[in-house]
Amino acid sequence: MGESASTTKRHLHELLESFDTAMFVTRHDGELHARPMAVAAVDDTNWLWLATSIDSAKVAEIRRDARVSATFQSAKGRYVALSGSAELVTDRAKIHALWKEAWRVWFPQGKDDPSLALIRIAVDDAEFWDDAGAKGVRHAFEKVKALASRERPAPTPGEHGRVKSGGPS
Repeated sequence: MGESASTTKRHLHELLESFDTAMFVTRHDGELHARPMAVAAVDDTNWLWLATSIDSAKVAEIRRDARVSATFQSAKGRYVALSGSAELVTDRAKIHALWKEAWRVWFPQGKDDPSLALIRIAVDDAEFWDDAGAKGVRHAFEKVKALASRERPAPTPGEHGRVKSGGPS
């Protein structure tokens, strides 16, 4: 990988901050259940925040099994997959701090809507692929060249990294 642990963590953090939607995955009766959710915030402490209704199925699923995952994808060739433990947060000060006016569609009473809660995900493991930027342009060029020559592209990935709670791997 060639990057230092702090550089890899910083890159992951910057990638996560660039996404506004995640596919959030919980477990329900032994099956995986995914749904898109708006990202509320990303903390430097490796926490991802999502807003939810306290009465939603995902809250019940988290209460039964806190192990969750989330995936992110952008049209610019950026991808993140993470896993961790989720917990429900009903602290009004934190809800007020993270409130986004766009949420009013789901929470008409605003930041004081009694059904509004937060999901905090403590990220244990995250992996990212970033084909944006110069390395991504080179990778795209190699793919086009491979199509023209009908050969597999040379392995020229963009940025790739993995961060586990104990550090990058």
